[in-house]
Amino acid sequence: MENVVLTIHLILSLLLVGVVLLQRSEGGGLGMGGGGGGGVMTGRGAASALTRLTWILTAAFICTSITLTILAAAGSAGSSVTDQFGGRAPAEEAPLTAPVSDSLLPPPATDAPADAPLPAD
Repeated sequence: MENVVLTIHLILSLLLVGVVLLQRSEGGGLGMGGGGGGGVMTGRGAASALTRLTWILTAAFICTSITLTILAAAGSAGSSVTDQFGGRAPAEEAPLTAPVSDSLLPPPATDAPADAPLPAD
């Protein structure tokens, strides 16, 4: 059932994008716009039909979105993401401290006496 609704949802989204791209820009910001040219429908009739189709596709898109949300919530039924991976906490798997290498640490202060002369170069 969820796959059918998801397929319808994807088709609606593609149709909605296509219908929105077909509509004439009201502001003419890109310098493009409808022109004369005649045809079966007038400019106003085409605009109102595309607007109506946009609203219908939008309503159907929202309905399928809500349906998918309800189906996903019913499918989870109280499980969480950690249940899918065995439910182990990350702290149980490995310690969080990194091993410390002695070669990177400075020598302890007790190795050299404070009054020892410095070596000459």
